[in-house]
Amino acid sequence: MPLQGAGQSEGERAVLIVEDSENSATTLEIAFHGIPDLVVLLASSAVEAVRILSGAANVCAIVTDLNMPRMDGFELIRRVRGDRRLSATPIIVVSADTDPRIPSRVAELGVDAFFAKPFSPAEVRRKLEQLIHVKTTP
Repeated sequence: MPLQGAGQSEGERAVLIVEDSENSATTLEIAFHGIPDLVVLLASSAVEAVRILSGAANVCAIVTDLNMPRMDGFELIRRVRGDRRLSATPIIVVSADTDPRIPSRVAELGVDAFFAKPFSPAEVRRKLEQLIHVKTTP
């Protein structure tokens, strides 16, 4: 999956979607299209996300899956929360994991919202807008 939004301008903020399912990533990208002054960055793995986060100054939120190869979403969340520069970044988890303990596990890690797959793209967008304080017109 290609990195999108790499050419973001100085004042723009970015949301980083970390998702190894191209369908889910595309659905989220489309859902976030049109949020004012927001570009979308895509990472197909948590390893790629860590690389992006190490160089991206304007990431204002992360939307991540949990089950990914090499590094899972839990480890990504732990790394973000343990990084002084990123620790306050809102994180939304979108996961197909059916373990009933997952919502409480991610809450303990400091995740701001959890959505089970299949998810409502509109609900995820509303939560993202709320977390990054976007003013939308009714």
